[in-house]
Amino acid sequence: MSSIAWIVPVLLLAFFIFYMFRTYNHLIKLKNRYQNAFSQIDVQLKRRYDLIPNLVETARSYMQHERETLENVIKARNQALEASKQASSDPGEPDLMQKLSGAEGLLSGSLGRLFALAENYPDLKANQNMMQLSEELTSTENKISFARQAYNDAVMAYNTYKQSMPQAVFAPAMGFKKASFLEFDREEIKEVPKVSFS
Repeated sequence: MSSIAWIVPVLLLAFFIFYMFRTYNHLIKLKNRYQNAFSQIDVQLKRRYDLIPNLVETARSYMQHERETLENVIKARNQALEASKQASSDPGEPDLMQKLSGAEGLLSGSLGRLFALAENYPDLKANQNMMQLSEELTSTENKISFARQAYNDAVMAYNTYKQSMPQAVFAPAMGFKKASFLEFDREEIKEVPKVSFS
């Protein structure tokens, strides 16, 4: 009789250990998914950041009196690039996601002002290089939007599993914290900018 009483706690302990390993592995899998999804955003953001200096340089020769606007675009681009680098070091970390969101909002606002001013320069609107860069930028904005949606979906799956019972009890003890969505503060970046140079 004493051997049976001894087996039950051992089986319960084995089940508990198995469950903890299973929970840990599933949390790791979900965390890796949202980190991978963020890396897709990062690729598109870097492409965007690489296009902007070329766009500004093309506009500079036509918009000589708009120096402050052009400088603001480059400054906003550099801030967004730095925020993106920081965010890629720990995707999902709330402060870094908020900083990236704010920097992207400022960049979108400054790009919006640049495109609004470009409307006043017919030669710039007709420039082939400017039209091509604008088209590439619009395409990149679309890709950022899709990648951001995939990232947010992966974060939601991770957070939902982590916050479900009984994982909600064990996940913090295993070092898993809530991941943050990437949401943009300004309307300009939620929708693809409408750019027309025809």
